[in-house]
Amino acid sequence: MTHWFHRNPLKATAPVSFNYYGVVTGPGASKICSDLRSSRARLLELFTDLSCNPEMMKNAADSYFSLLQGFINSLDESTQESKLRYIQNFKWTDTLQGQVPSAQQDAVFELISMGFNVALWYTKYASRLAGKENITEDEAKEVHRSLKIAAGIFKHLKESHIPKLITPAEKGRDLEARLIEAYIIQCQAEAQEVTIARAIELKHAPGLIAALAYETANFYQKADHALSSLEPAYSAKWRKYLHLKMCFYTAYAYCYHGQTLLASDKCGEAIRSLQEAEKFYAKAEALCKEYGETKGPGPTVKPSGHLFFRKLGNLVKNTLEKCQRENGFIYFQKVPTEAPQLELKANYGLVEPVPFQFPPPSVHWTPETLAAFDLTKRPKDDSAKPKPEEVVKPVKEPDIKPQKDTGCYIS
Repeated sequence: MTHWFHRNPLKATAPVSFNYYGVVTGPGASKICSDLRSSRARLLELFTDLSCNPEMMKNAADSYFSLLQGFINSLDESTQESKLRYIQNFKWTDTLQGQVPSAQQDAVFELISMGFNVALWYTKYASRLAGKENITEDEAKEVHRSLKIAAGIFKHLKESHIPKLITPAEKGRDLEARLIEAYIIQCQAEAQEVTIARAIELKHAPGLIAALAYETANFYQKADHALSSLEPAYSAKWRKYLHLKMCFYTAYAYCYHGQTLLASDKCGEAIRSLQEAEKFYAKAEALCKEYGETKGPGPTVKPSGHLFFRKLGNLVKNTLEKCQRENGFIYFQKVPTEAPQLELKANYGLVEPVPFQFPPPSVHWTPETLAAFDLTKRPKDDSAKPKPEEVVKPVKEPDIKPQKDTGCYIS
């Protein structure tokens, strides 16, 4: 597959024992705590397991989230929160700010943070699949779907759960609106890259491809704008990626728009459109170099060496030469000084996030189970005692090196 995607690191978290000595007064409550502990550990393991697929991830995530729901919502489906919501402290790092964790004594914070990591896993799974040699049509569809699922999870967290936090997200942290919006838009843009590649493969009309490329470039520009007020120390590398993809797909849009103009016998305008494509491709090439040299979260690669990048350069060059030949032999049209305005709107192929919902509470949550958690038996000075700082170890992610890109078919 002719794609390369930037990825930020997974969030790391402190271990949680779910041991509530004195509070747990029955076997049902004890089993809930044991299952929470094991299902959380299992889910965290799967984030870095290369054999994990979307079905395994969904099952493991549903298992943990359905148990966690009893700590968040009342069992009678009223709007009341669970009496256990604030019983446990949770610590999570952020994707951009290194290993400095945020902590909240709130099960909603845990739900959001773990959900965020599940969405990140889907983006990393898509990226890994997209880097395979000889990718099948079904695998390419899975890349597309995984990115839409990730966008849906991020969107659901932003709209339905982050507003419920008692302590608002700090500036520059993952749960802050600017960052989560950038993640949503990036997932949509990357899924549209797969759509564009499919449209090119099936030789769809250049006008449709130009419009999709233009919309995708706008997505990347919008994501970059969402991050524009963040501290460059930790956002610079991500922003270089978004900017270079914006330039890259603007070059694509001008290239295919030029083909549309040539087909309409507007050869002079076509040449000018291709010249603009050349300009944006050169910008993207310069940004590729800058991306490789910029420090910050994310992989160290040379995107300009990938086939997805080189193919566009050849296409722009060959199409421009063709237009110039045709103009010299047939049309003799003047080349405008101003580049054509791209006012393109795609009617097909635009990506929308897949709607997401957390699972309902586990069947193990019953009024009797909940009653077996007796908060009156919590140690009186439990929260007053200073506790030793838990170390939040960074996630050891598998080092995936991009495989040789064969430019295989994409769906």
